Amino acid sequence: MADLSRPEPNPALAETLRKWLLTPWSVVIAVPLLVALLDSAQFTDVTVFAIKALLNTLPYILFAVLLVAFLKAAGAEAMIADAFKGRETRMIVLAALFGGLAPFCSCEVIPFIAGLLALGAPISAVMAFWLSSPLIDPPTLLITAAALGWPFAIAKAVAAVALGLFGGFAIRLVIPAGSTASILKSVSTSGCCGCGPSPFTGKPHWAFWQDATRRQRFGTEFRENALFLIKWLALAYALEALLVTYVPASMIAGTVGGEGIGPIVISALVGMPAYLNSYVAPPLLAGLVDQGMTQGAALAFMVAGAVSSIPAMAAVWSLVHARVFAAYLGLGFVGAVVSGIAFSMVI
Repeated sequence: MADLSRPEPNPALAETLRKWLLTPWSVVIAVPLLVALLDSAQFTDVTVFAIKALLNTLPYILFAVLLVAFLKAAGAEAMIADAFKGRETRMIVLAALFGGLAPFCSCEVIPFIAGLLALGAPISAVMAFWLSSPLIDPPTLLITAAALGWPFAIAKAVAAVALGLFGGFAIRLVIPAGSTASILKSVSTSGCCGCGPSPFTGKPHWAFWQDATRRQRFGTEFRENALFLIKWLALAYALEALLVTYVPASMIAGTVGGEGIGPIVISALVGMPAYLNSYVAPPLLAGLVDQGMTQGAALAFMVAGAVSSIPAMAAVWSLVHARVFAAYLGLGFVGAVVSGIAFSMVI
């Protein structure tokens, strides 16, 4: 007699499938399939647009991952700690500058900042770092240049430093020196998200290839960052292809187009909850600009969204009380609007 019992489900296979379905790759594959099923006439245009855009960005991706792997293998993060030494004014300026140059994730920032705050580093310098850090880093700068051009990428870098300076000096005016203990939550200074201990110790070792451990880290960082960037940019260009194909230009132009402060404020407000991450945003904004969004509104969207992205907010919320967190968001929004207005006046 044949065995008609149902086969036992494979928990490991089910978990692997579930995780894969929650990644950007599932969306990248689903987009052309849905277009083929629902609007086959547009399938070729949508697919070719996304593939060409990704291929055009590959040289920027290659340079970015090589640069980040080199900085990580050399231990360049340790240089950031020097920004939090000396006079408060000097700390704010250096923190704003280094925040835009450091190639590390938000979970690496948490133990580093927690240690500095616990040792009495002024919240003004920390705020300058927090505000500039999510906005720009080497990969983001290159990807923004590839999608929106070097003038926009440079404007974003300038906005990152300016926002850090604005936030740092604003906090210095309203929070007196020596009050760090009253605003700091009780937190552990160990690593999170699998990042391990804080990397901001020791000295950089630029000739990393002389050390086997550093060579191994270079390879690991290169591989992981390349896969990470390609994954998110493939998603971004798939969504941009849909945006350009199906969203009427008149609708975009009517909402965030035109002159004046209104479209810039609207873009900053929309950018705060709608922002995905710094790698998806530039291609999507390129599509919106092509559809009628102003350059100033695009910059405001990007600045406000980066400050309010989940990793950036988590790094702040995990360490300080609600009033400082609210100040972080408020400074980010105001800085985004001012950056958008300034950029619209100079382009």
